[in-house]
Amino acid sequence: MSREQEIAGFLARHGYDAARIEPLAQDASFRRYWRILDGPRSAVLMDAPPPEDVSPFLRIGAHLARIGLSVPAILAADAAAGLLLEEDLGDALLSAMAPREELFDAAVDVLVAIQQAGPPADLPAWGAAEMSATARGTLFDWWWPATFGVPAPEAARRDFADALAALLAPVATGPVCFVHRDFFPGNLLWLADRSGIRRLGVIDFQGAGLGHPAYDLVSLIQDARRDISVDLAERALARYLAARPELDGPDFQAAFIACAAQRHLRVSAQWVRLARRDGRPSYLVHGPRSWRLLGQALRHPAAAPLAAAMDRWIPPEYRANPRGIAA
Repeated sequence: MSREQEIAGFLARHGYDAARIEPLAQDASFRRYWRILDGPRSAVLMDAPPPEDVSPFLRIGAHLARIGLSVPAILAADAAAGLLLEEDLGDALLSAMAPREELFDAAVDVLVAIQQAGPPADLPAWGAAEMSATARGTLFDWWWPATFGVPAPEAARRDFADALAALLAPVATGPVCFVHRDFFPGNLLWLADRSGIRRLGVIDFQGAGLGHPAYDLVSLIQDARRDISVDLAERALARYLAARPELDGPDFQAAFIACAAQRHLRVSAQWVRLARRDGRPSYLVHGPRSWRLLGQALRHPAAAPLAAAMDRWIPPEYRANPRGIAA
């Protein structure tokens, strides 16, 4: 049976056999999304064939719904086949709207609510070790050979491992909470007819883990895909810290810089992986912004270990998309 036949059978079993479907934007995974029209109600089909696994999405979505957030309700599911029918939350992504205070205030309030609720017990770790491994993976497996044409020397790999361990020490010793891992405007929807923390829809949370609270705040206010003004970012940071007075200021700042440097290093190289492995060169358009954000983070004293390793191995003129790869 083809995938198209499998999808058609799933839709027919749930009353959508005569419905029209139209594609929605694909994310950076192998999942596809379709809007289902003319059925019992407007819905979104998630097509997540193996090796994708929809179980984390179902489990984490149920947790977020229990704490009062707006996440897509599940209308029908065939977890084994990787097919879900979800509530359609609309198209009002924050990434498609002009950044403004009301939107980021709401995003901060939702983030605080997520972090202050007890997380599910079975989330994977997203701590210093995992953050270091993923950053080194994208850097050395994809960006380095595309840039220099040869594998990275073992000395560079060891140096960056030591530098990232030192950089991420504040993360390793800091507080732990639910981390969405992609809490940025492209995964947040404005639901104007709802109130409180429910006025913001949250999607694409299946990769959540247990990590430092600074990580998702970095994702929100230092978005790799669009520019956020300094004033708006500073307002969001101040609102967040006011809502979480229990966090130690200097320790949180060091962890924030560490998360920023790690994330921007990983994502700068990840655009190359998406282009070369997954055939999605359009993501390279975000490369200049990611490298610029990384440079900003490296100028902070808390990022000194990583900045020194970068200076030893990656000259400033190479801190960009690899030459010869077009977006």
